Amino acid sequence: MNRLLSLCILLCGAARAAEPPQWQPVPLPAAARGLLERHENGPYVVSEAEWFTWCPSVIHAPDGKYHMFHSRWSKSIGFSAWLPLSEIVHRVADRPEGPFRFVSVAIPADGPDRGEWFTAHNPKIERFNGRYYLFFVQTRGGLTRAQREELGRAGGKHPRWMEIRNQQRTFVATSKSLNGPWVITKNPIVEPAATIARITVNPAVARRPDGTYLMIVKGDKPGEQRFIRNQAVATAPRPEGPWTIQPKAAIDDLDTEDVSLWYAQPWKRFFAVFHAHTFIGMIESANGMDWRRSAHFELTKRPVAFDEGEPWVPDRMERPFVLTDKHGIPQVLYVACKKGEHSVDLALPLRTRP
Repeated sequence: MNRLLSLCILLCGAARAAEPPQWQPVPLPAAARGLLERHENGPYVVSEAEWFTWCPSVIHAPDGKYHMFHSRWSKSIGFSAWLPLSEIVHRVADRPEGPFRFVSVAIPADGPDRGEWFTAHNPKIERFNGRYYLFFVQTRGGLTRAQREELGRAGGKHPRWMEIRNQQRTFVATSKSLNGPWVITKNPIVEPAATIARITVNPAVARRPDGTYLMIVKGDKPGEQRFIRNQAVATAPRPEGPWTIQPKAAIDDLDTEDVSLWYAQPWKRFFAVFHAHTFIGMIESANGMDWRRSAHFELTKRPVAFDEGEPWVPDRMERPFVLTDKHGIPQVLYVACKKGEHSVDLALPLRTRP
């Protein structure tokens, strides 16, 4: 279906004028429900019995395989251990829906060459100019491993939680191969400024038609007493920076997280999806600077549909990532879901709305 859509758009030559279709997830095979209920890894489902899995990001590589990079941390410490103890895992599959096989830990939770910086979270994998860029988030605070475990167990009740949380920054690791080795920038590549304060997290990067780069990155909304996050826009001449935050935010009127960003050639515009608590939303921009709600603003709500039986309703559905074809046409929506004390990364194939 997506291949047919791509062909029609390219042959019609209506790239600039055409309005994009509206997309929606395809109901999953009923067999995927069993994987969810048993917390097993398989087609459409990435799950590990001893780990929380989160933050899926997928690239279709020249080897023909689909490579996923996602975060994980031990269930034995608790869900809040994402902040001090997350690591990034590399998986590979023959198809975009999986099953994704474990390859390695791409970036561990800490390392001797990372100084006071620890954890590895929010991965986004990209390929630019024949090189791989793994954007991700670290934090710091001079904590020992035991202190980080204590922080993870206590979560927001820990007296230093907000202090450590506010030290989160975006980094990028580069490599010639998806198997590494990964070289991490020594310093953060973007700092809070203009439309965001305190943190730079949830990075999403795309190349602009002129060869420069666009980032949407999350931070706290300046001057806001409530707990509201903004989505800042940043630009750079190269993927590693220097990144400059622009004066106008992509989203500053809604508390959102977890942007995934891409450029769609058929419509000559950027698209971004995000998590807004009860739904996964979509915005778009012709120039990357001025953003508006897409016609299909609510890409999907939280329930996951199957081709038979009742929907599965997670407590949380976050970290959306959209895999596109080479033209930028969406193919699969990946999301991280949590229900009770278990989490999964799901692959939800997309189709156009009838």
